[in-house]
Amino acid sequence: MPSKYPYRYTDKVGDIAFAESAWIGYRFTPEQQVQVGLNQIPFGLQPYFGSSFFETLGNVVGLEDIEQVGAKYIQQSGAWNLQAGYYLRPAWQGKGTSNGRTYSSVVSSADRYVADGSDNRERNTLVLRLARAVQLGDWASEVGVSGLTSTLKNNDTRHDGRRNALALHYLGKNGPWGVQLQAARQQMSPRNPGTDELVTLGGYDGTFNVASRGNLYVADLSYAVDGKYLFDQVSGIKLYTNYSAFEKSASGYQTSQRMILGSSFSLSRLWVATEWLFGKNDPYIGGSSYAQSLGPGGSNQWENQLYVNIGYYF
Repeated sequence: MPSKYPYRYTDKVGDIAFAESAWIGYRFTPEQQVQVGLNQIPFGLQPYFGSSFFETLGNVVGLEDIEQVGAKYIQQSGAWNLQAGYYLRPAWQGKGTSNGRTYSSVVSSADRYVADGSDNRERNTLVLRLARAVQLGDWASEVGVSGLTSTLKNNDTRHDGRRNALALHYLGKNGPWGVQLQAARQQMSPRNPGTDELVTLGGYDGTFNVASRGNLYVADLSYAVDGKYLFDQVSGIKLYTNYSAFEKSASGYQTSQRMILGSSFSLSRLWVATEWLFGKNDPYIGGSSYAQSLGPGGSNQWENQLYVNIGYYF
């Protein structure tokens, strides 16, 4: 890993491990079901904020692909889709070298390398998502609104703060073309002993600061290529571009941005995603500051790297 990142090497496979999801469900009718256990919170565009496998900045600010322990109810009523969840807590810590030993980016205790880090726990998360399918000309669309609120328990001051988030989203498909748009506001009011402008989050064996107040914007454009190629071995080709930005409310804090140009396809039993990542004040792209990019900011210049994911399905 580059020196800008705090990750430590380990000696054995399995030294770093954490659960992604683990739940059981019951389907009352074809339109109604409940999921109990470690499952994804129903917030915003589902299941991800776009087409990218690497995901957007929504993931690292704690809103995209977030798994917590609780119960989720899903109901489809004609064109309407309702999802409501109550979550006791994030996933229990797995194995790793830091305090961020979870699959999702969740409120965590800061590691020692995180300047101005905090020690909070998120509890009693309530989430509500309401979406409706509509036809807008040639576009088969979905529009929706999501809300989230939770308690932030500070382990230093023993006082409770809150986390609130609201999102509006649009998803549209017209033949091979796809569009996804989202605007979200996240406002955390921690009761830290130091600054309340930062909350430490952690995931994938690292912890980092996130501005406590900010707006998240996401735009995704995709094109599905029909047909099979190379003796019918290559299929499901998808081209896409995704842009996300986290605009922080605190004075002097630099906006974080992420741009992804990518493609995905199936090659026999393999599924491959190749993505060119561009990031500015992004903790996971280039040499910007891992611990502070989503807080005050990092190098404040565009960095880039190539990312390839290969999965084998059987």
